[in-house]
Amino acid sequence: MSNAMTYKGYQARIEYDDDDQIFWGRLAGIHDVVSFHADSVEALRAAFEEAVDDYLDICAKRGKEPQKPYSGKVMFRVAPETHRRAAIAAELAGKSLNQWAEELIEKATRELESDDTQDAA
Repeated sequence: MSNAMTYKGYQARIEYDDDDQIFWGRLAGIHDVVSFHADSVEALRAAFEEAVDDYLDICAKRGKEPQKPYSGKVMFRVAPETHRRAAIAAELAGKSLNQWAEELIEKATRELESDDTQDAA
């Protein structure tokens, strides 16, 4: 089962608030805060799509480039020993560290998507 929605390249994580008995979501992967809510799944889908469309319209009216979810640049720190082992593994595979890490991340995230698909079936 997935707790995310996708529309026009934007994704939102969906939550449920039992106190207010509503579903709510927020666009993921951008710094601008775009959120929405509804009291049914059907209404939530419509609210999500409306929120994305409104965000894009507001950006256009302001002459602002809408933020895109993720630039493709990932920077993170790892322990020096992990860095060393990864660099060696990449070299032994005949790849750059960047290419090697991208392939591992791609494989891991595809496995997650596969798990979500199987849960929904």
